Amino acid sequence: MHLILLPVLETTRLLLRPIELTDAEAVFEYAASPLVGPNAGWKPHQTIEEAKQFINYCIKKRDFGQPGNYAVVLKETNTMIGTCEIHSYKDHKGEIGFVLHPGYWNKGIMTEAAKAVIVYGFEVLKLKRLAYGHFVFNDRSKRVCEKLGFTFEGILRKKYMSYDGTALDEAIYSIIDDDYLNGKIPWLEDFRTNTLKDSSVDYKAIK
Repeated sequence: MHLILLPVLETTRLLLRPIELTDAEAVFEYAASPLVGPNAGWKPHQTIEEAKQFINYCIKKRDFGQPGNYAVVLKETNTMIGTCEIHSYKDHKGEIGFVLHPGYWNKGIMTEAAKAVIVYGFEVLKLKRLAYGHFVFNDRSKRVCEKLGFTFEGILRKKYMSYDGTALDEAIYSIIDDDYLNGKIPWLEDFRTNTLKDSSVDYKAIK
């Protein structure tokens, strides 16, 4: 199976590159926080070995036809502060997911990273549908979703089983290629012109 192109992406503040085992300490720093994992349905990490296992899992995904995880790196300090990925990728569709160190919340950082990955999804992977889901209690993710221009589709009741055995409702959103191509994503053109800085990929509009 051929590996899917996962180019390095650069925005004004961020570098997005494939995650590496050398990111384990940075991953553990935020994955151990009780503010992070429970909002995504997983138990906070107890040891750095769990962070290494997570990274190995991310890397292994690429052997099974998945794009893999981006490490989100703050350029100013060269600090790895989170991840962003398109997962559940098959044929024409995928789902975006992301995690950010709580020390960097409320700065627009994950919105900036996710915008770059959305462009990657539609212009490199040629997606026709990109979904996004968050637990109904996660207001922070809801706000990011709204900033990114996703369309709310509904709530899947008891969609996900949390690590503690709780069945959680998930709110589902999407962007489809018609939205992306027909000017329904208000941030897109300005972001591509003034923020996304990537010489490794020729980002042209889908024909």
